Amino acid sequence: MSSSSSSSSSSSPALPGDPPGGRRAVTVWSVGVSVYFVAVIFRTSLGVAGLDAADRFHVNASALSTFSILQLLVYAGMQIPVGLMVDRLGTKKVLTLGVVLFTIGQLGFAFSPTYGTALASRALLGCGDAMTFISVLRLGSRWFPARRGPMVAQLAGLVGMAGNLVSTLVLARLLHGVGWTAAFAGSSVAGVVVLVLVLVFLKDHPEGHEPEPFPHRGAAYVRRQIAASWREPGTRLGLWVHFTTQFPAMVFLLLWGLPFLVEAQGLSRATAGELLTLVVLSNMLIGLVYGQIVARHHAARLPLALGTVLSTAVVWAATLAWPADHAPMWLLVVLCAVLGACGPASMIGFDFARPANPPERQGTASGITNMGGFVASMTTLFAVGVLLDATGGSYTVAFSAVFVLQALGLSQILLLRRSAARRERERSVASRVETVHVPA
Repeated sequence: MSSSSSSSSSSSPALPGDPPGGRRAVTVWSVGVSVYFVAVIFRTSLGVAGLDAADRFHVNASALSTFSILQLLVYAGMQIPVGLMVDRLGTKKVLTLGVVLFTIGQLGFAFSPTYGTALASRALLGCGDAMTFISVLRLGSRWFPARRGPMVAQLAGLVGMAGNLVSTLVLARLLHGVGWTAAFAGSSVAGVVVLVLVLVFLKDHPEGHEPEPFPHRGAAYVRRQIAASWREPGTRLGLWVHFTTQFPAMVFLLLWGLPFLVEAQGLSRATAGELLTLVVLSNMLIGLVYGQIVARHHAARLPLALGTVLSTAVVWAATLAWPADHAPMWLLVVLCAVLGACGPASMIGFDFARPANPPERQGTASGITNMGGFVASMTTLFAVGVLLDATGGSYTVAFSAVFVLQALGLSQILLLRRSAARRERERSVASRVETVHVPA
């Protein structure tokens, strides 16, 4: 899409049938995003407890990575089913089920006596977590005008990173202050709180903006929904943008960042925790910037995504190839600041998928897109664990897996970018023609 057309679209008036937004929308959306906030706290809680989990369950690096791999495997595998559930059942029902599952999972992790039961708890947590973000995206599209979509999505991602910040700062201190069981069991209370908020205050859509009913006729309908979404180049481009941008920071925050900084870089746990916090703060700041840019200039989507991928690769390469035993602190600070851009860049994937699909396929398309980063994260988590065990703890070799997945994703983005842009222009023209002919 040309910059001229994108800028005009960003400043265009609301389309017929657009939700009104306003304070009521902010209130309802805030309830939904609070669920995502708690889900991210639970999801990333293992990132500050990785070394403690290894000691508690007496496992090596590969077995430790299995916690996060299984959690993400369940999460990624649930994305398309969850998208279909959101399209069919609505946001409130799906979010309610998600809260129940991830709260039980967190509570079960607190009391798990063995490695096997802890794995089952993380799988249950991943299943509930999988139901949150797509539901929040759908809630935003139902309550806010379409032109607000990119900014609303980035704000949702920012709130998620605030949850990551809580796990990094608060849960880490609780873990070392009151112990494993009390920290994880105590945090599960937050799940109960947001469950009450959802049941009392959440609504799927504003009054007078009920979605048109669409037939749901079993497996054939499901196949058509998935196939129609996948045929859109924008959906596939969104998936690969999400795949390529999200995983470096996800792997760092979810599990391997703390061990890398402590064991490979010789930092104290306190200093390593501060650097993990920097990733989260950078993510929140850059998310606001990216959201404003994309909302005003859709043509900036691909340059932002590609720039994030390249800058991440360059800084990672410099850190891993540093000739001394430990990289200097200034380089580690730069690394963490750059990793902070990965989350906001991954949100751009939804800004390719959203305009490529009609409202009745938004949940399905978002589910396909959201699979990308989590499949990449799961693959990298596993590869790093296996390579660490195989090389006797060489983080330089283990983290080289990052470059392989970046190269794969980058090749697919470049392959799809033109067909996605052409298809989006066609849909934009058709939408403008339809808007002109809407009767007064």
